[in-house]
Amino acid sequence: MSQRLVYAVGPSGVGKDSLLAWLSGRLQPDTLMSVHIARRSITRAADHGTEQHEALSKQAFAALSAARAFAMEWHANGLNYGVRHSELMGLDAGGFVIVNGSRAYVPVVRLNWPGVCVLHVDAPASVVRERLLQRGRETADAVEARVARSQQVSARPLAGDLFIHNTGTLEDSGHLLLASLQQHFQRVKG
Repeated sequence: MSQRLVYAVGPSGVGKDSLLAWLSGRLQPDTLMSVHIARRSITRAADHGTEQHEALSKQAFAALSAARAFAMEWHANGLNYGVRHSELMGLDAGGFVIVNGSRAYVPVVRLNWPGVCVLHVDAPASVVRERLLQRGRETADAVEARVARSQQVSARPLAGDLFIHNTGTLEDSGHLLLASLQQHFQRVKG
């Protein structure tokens, strides 16, 4: 069952949200087996970006955490992130679930879901800088700090992990992601 969980990681600005949004528009139940992209709960106001997350106040997030509403939760970039248990229900039904996660949380995911497939997404510093500046959420100094962190080694890869170098167009990188996932799905079905 854990092999059906795909945990996507990579620093801010490498395009994880955009890739997953692109992918969600192309997942056809009749051409791929059941695939669900988990909706995250985040202590950030809703915006019109690529991810339609559940926006929570810090107090609401803390209450849900105390009530054990999250199957996964982590803290990154000053925000709290969670994935509700219901978002992973597809795993029990034999489907695949993709979670947009955090590099720092990978050891916990590997412990709790042995066999999880970690999807590592990266991009060169120049691409990350441009994307972060276009988002307009942070100061130039904050962007440069994120760019520096983006070039650090991601979570330790293991056999069976997937890698996407998101350097081209969204369409090109999206097709690479889709092909990699289809190969992974076939191996698991195997």
